[in-house]
Amino acid sequence: MKSNQNKNKLPSKIEGGTACGGVSDCFSPNAFEILKERGFIQLTSHEEELKTALKKGPITFYLGIEPTADAIHIGHFFALMVFKILQDCGHKGILLIGSATARVGDPSGKDDIRQRMSVEQINQNAEKMKEVLSRFINVERTTFVNNADWFRGYDYIDVLDDIGVHFTIADMLTKECYKNRLGAGLTFKEMGYLLIQSQDFVHLHDAYGCTLQIGGTDQWTNILGGVDLARRLGRKQQLFALANPLLTKSDGQKMGKTEKGVLWVTPNKTSVYDFYQYFVNVDDADVERLLTFFTMIPVTEIKNLCKTDIVSAKKRMAFEVTKKIHGEQAATEAQAMAQQLFSGTSDNAPTEHISIQGTRSDTPPLSGHPSILEGSYLLVDILALTSIIKSKREARELIESGAIQIDGEKITDINATTNKKEFLVKKGKKTFLKVIVKN
Repeated sequence: MKSNQNKNKLPSKIEGGTACGGVSDCFSPNAFEILKERGFIQLTSHEEELKTALKKGPITFYLGIEPTADAIHIGHFFALMVFKILQDCGHKGILLIGSATARVGDPSGKDDIRQRMSVEQINQNAEKMKEVLSRFINVERTTFVNNADWFRGYDYIDVLDDIGVHFTIADMLTKECYKNRLGAGLTFKEMGYLLIQSQDFVHLHDAYGCTLQIGGTDQWTNILGGVDLARRLGRKQQLFALANPLLTKSDGQKMGKTEKGVLWVTPNKTSVYDFYQYFVNVDDADVERLLTFFTMIPVTEIKNLCKTDIVSAKKRMAFEVTKKIHGEQAATEAQAMAQQLFSGTSDNAPTEHISIQGTRSDTPPLSGHPSILEGSYLLVDILALTSIIKSKREARELIESGAIQIDGEKITDINATTNKKEFLVKKGKKTFLKVIVKN
């Protein structure tokens, strides 16, 4: 497929499927332009040379992900979008699962040393993570590697002699990832992270002909370390670095935090409905950028949609992103569930079973309030046991502000009770939960 009538047209539809699937002539020279237009490029090294390399023919690139959990979150998926675009333009990808680097811990953006994980846990996470990653990329054009394989048995003295000699402490301490941690107890172990990731790039270059590393801007120091190490070691071929922006909201805060924690892309950690609703509920200012990142809808169409109907833009984004990650059927079901909830029905609402055995409020009823009848419970008690409200204090504040409805009725009394065994909670305008009470 060699037609280039539209310079930003991919070789095949990017959503799902395998665009190139090993076909030798499936190549588009426009990868850099596509990534640039969609906002994925924030930093590059040797930009003109990288553009030329991506236009000339297929190159081999890599992305590293550490198995600090047994699944991936929305930030990982954001990086996979860059990976998939490069693949769909005909380039060959390497996915590095960093079991070795996971043991060291990257100090970038951290206030404290990473909690230590056992080798067994890291290895288990690595296997599960590989399964999840395989759902979102073209596995026929992907090589999976683990940096533990080439660092296992690497003598400590050899590491210092082969790699450490090319890094100076003075230079390392000028890097933001180390400078910001000095006052918080930067360890010698963490300083070794840069050496290991730099060697990863050199190893992949030598073993697979890899010339490009991609990652977030928080990895910029580590990515450049590999480019520089290759030069110091006398490698003749130029290596390249490309960093995408961090996935943040318009106010600069990190995206992907929900009331229940991290926004995962596996349904056993974040339900499909909660995932869908996250994108429905994003701020208006974030919609255009997220649609551009997480879908391949033409940029001009996205701009027009956001300008004319931001509500429809949010709903389309929620459906398209959920479909990309969970499949069309799951996205359709989440969409239908949302529509039912907003119409006041609860048959398909997310459900939690709450045990209230022995539960009583630590705050007595207000003066003059009737005693709690047998079989009835303070709503504050029950609400505080759900995942959508963190504490009794928050429950009281929400009730007092009129932000809680029970089966469509606004609750304003913090001493309100119920004897219902099943009811629909609405928090604010967009959060619904079906509660089933168990004694």
